[in-house]
Amino acid sequence: MSNYPFWLGGVAASMAACCTHPLDLTKVRMQTLSHSGGPKRPSTFAVLRYSIAESGFRSLYTGLTASLMRQMSYSLVRLGSYEKIKYALASDGTASATKLVAAAALAGGLGGIAGNPADILLVRMTSDSVRPPEKRYGYRNALQGLVRLVGDEGIPGLARGLVPNVTRAVLMNVSQVGSYDFFKSALLSHRIPVVNYQMRDNLLCHFTASTLAGTVATTVCSPADVIKSRLMAMSGKVSPIDVLKESLRNEGPVFLFKGWTPAFIRLVPNTILMFVFFEQLKKQWRHFTTS
Repeated sequence: MSNYPFWLGGVAASMAACCTHPLDLTKVRMQTLSHSGGPKRPSTFAVLRYSIAESGFRSLYTGLTASLMRQMSYSLVRLGSYEKIKYALASDGTASATKLVAAAALAGGLGGIAGNPADILLVRMTSDSVRPPEKRYGYRNALQGLVRLVGDEGIPGLARGLVPNVTRAVLMNVSQVGSYDFFKSALLSHRIPVVNYQMRDNLLCHFTASTLAGTVATTVCSPADVIKSRLMAMSGKVSPIDVLKESLRNEGPVFLFKGWTPAFIRLVPNTILMFVFFEQLKKQWRHFTTS
């Protein structure tokens, strides 16, 4: 059974988010930009350059308070509950791939529900500058945004985009957290061919497993992530199916992977940092509690 606090994963994810927030902002802006032919789609670096040119380098950290709120709700729940559920399912001492997937899926769904309000704020705050001035939300920070969200749209507004967000959260936890556990176990239990090297539970192992997990997660989660971002950026009553049909009609299937490059550039470092921080925090906690 895990012997570290439930909230430790949220702290690790928050630390990682502080490092990768500009890339998360770029990803959301690319996903919410509509494209129906004509000029070439803006590239990752074009959106970055535009953001800096418009409002300066500090603008890349727009919405950081919402990002931290999201990590301390969504990531705290998905990482903390994953460990609890995994150990409950593996009470017989075996943690098969099926059990890892089941634990990660359930924990991801719980995290998606817990983090949905903060996710709405994050999407709106990071995409505000690419919206027409009259349609901008203008949230100063996450707490003020949360109050305004409830005041303007009521309690049901907190559930905007909940279905695609929970879907994405399940996919993310399975493809990121579940695959990290799988890759880490595989690396520790098999010698690497050619070089005949046996990995140990150290920084190199954590780095390798998290890099592989981040690549898997980026590809698996992209379609749900794009639909979720577009839904949350809107204020009217729109269903995921409406967004899917309209985007397919205007942009084709390629829209499902819009923002894949910044998502990859963001998610892989974020995954590496999150799990490295998480493993180090767990190590320090064990040292603290046993000394």
